[in-house]
Amino acid sequence: MKKTLFLALTILASSICASATSKADKNKKNIATTVLTNQTDSISYAAGVNATSGLLPFLQQQYGVDTAHIVDFIKGFNEAESKINTPEGKAYIAGMDIAKMVAERIIPGTQEQEFKGSNITLDPKSFNAGFTAQLTKDTTIFTFKEAKDFKKDILSAAGEKFLSENAKQPGIKILPDGLQYKVLTQGTGETPKENDECEVVYEGKLIDGTVFDSTKKHGSTTDKFRPGQVIKGWKEALCMMPVGSKWELYIPEELGYGERATGPIPAYSPLVFTVELVGITHPEEKKDDNKVTEKTESNVKSASKTTPTTTGKSVNKTVNKSKIKVHKQK
Repeated sequence: MKKTLFLALTILASSICASATSKADKNKKNIATTVLTNQTDSISYAAGVNATSGLLPFLQQQYGVDTAHIVDFIKGFNEAESKINTPEGKAYIAGMDIAKMVAERIIPGTQEQEFKGSNITLDPKSFNAGFTAQLTKDTTIFTFKEAKDFKKDILSAAGEKFLSENAKQPGIKILPDGLQYKVLTQGTGETPKENDECEVVYEGKLIDGTVFDSTKKHGSTTDKFRPGQVIKGWKEALCMMPVGSKWELYIPEELGYGERATGPIPAYSPLVFTVELVGITHPEEKKDDNKVTEKTESNVKSASKTTPTTTGKSVNKTVNKSKIKVHKQK
């Protein structure tokens, strides 16, 4: 019995050793033997060894490569090395780079910028199918324009519903281009023109009530800008508001930022603004102010030059002081 057990163990041990030897031989066959024949080969090899300093942590942090799969990394490295200078190789490697970019940046960015606030979550597989279809000019499902229009219809639906219901509310006035507004306070002052500088107090909200911008957030009591510097809906409303007015504006996306997502504002978003027009400055008034300032500065310089150092020439000092005083009163 003991002899039989010993014989069985001997056979098992031999089998394990043979298997290990076979695997080792197979691994050796997969490793290319490097032969260094001269100093250039040797120094190049040494430089390659040194160039890997910090590479493994970089692969882990930047690419998420598990060091247990370093053999696969080397396989990809060697394949790229052999193809990198061929037209096919360049296209293949670019495809892999862009695939990584799409997965890590483009899909998350599109989700955040265009679908923020919606109940839509992009499916990567379908996204990539549409992405590659457009590159090969496959219009079986959508042309570029059809895809854009379809996406707009989906993303604009909530905003269009909001504006449609808001239009039925008491006091809402609607302009031909779709701009809606409600007069909270009717001013009696002057109405600004496009190049006038308007002094306003405002607050901007999304249709869900989220405040995305306001004078208060700027840490100031008022903001100043010209109608020509702002979105179409603002420009149109400002040029209709008498000074002293306070209006609530309901701006369709076509008169706002449209398909362009801006900061916290998603694409295709209607915007709600409360705007109070405090005052107006005309361009010619600003020019006149500048002239007065320049003249005052000139008189100040004149005063400093003619101020006497002796009491015998006090007339110039008196006259120039008078000039300065007059400008201060203005």
